[in-house]
Amino acid sequence: MGVIADFVSAANAGELPRAVCRLESGWVVLGDPQVLPGYCVLLADPVVGTLNDLRGDRRAAYLADMARVGDAVLAVTGCVRVNYGILGNVAPELHAHVFPRYADEPDDLRLKAVWHYEWNVAPPFAEAEHGALRDRLRAELVDPPS
Repeated sequence: MGVIADFVSAANAGELPRAVCRLESGWVVLGDPQVLPGYCVLLADPVVGTLNDLRGDRRAAYLADMARVGDAVLAVTGCVRVNYGILGNVAPELHAHVFPRYADEPDDLRLKAVWHYEWNVAPPFAEAEHGALRDRLRAELVDPPS
């Protein structure tokens, strides 16, 4: 079992504090670290290797959920746009990164991929610091305004 499968197991057991909510295709969790406020990850559940392992309705549901997470991030954070990434080179189980991008990011980083940030100094998930953000995202995803 890989790290993504471990996170999915913990979320299913109610033991992943950064879990936002369960959607049709998997779990939404806050990214750790929070390199940009509101960074989320959509973890496929059941766990599969890649997007290409999903077919038909399951693939469509995953992609729709990824966009739905982006909509929630836009609504909750006030960011100017959302970047999406499905890589899987380090953790080879399907997961999609959903990154809010802000107008006030440093000029030398604003137009670059988020991987250029210093991840080792970004704040790790902490309930006191990020719990309210997680809860606002959950509310937006579970019961979005009409």
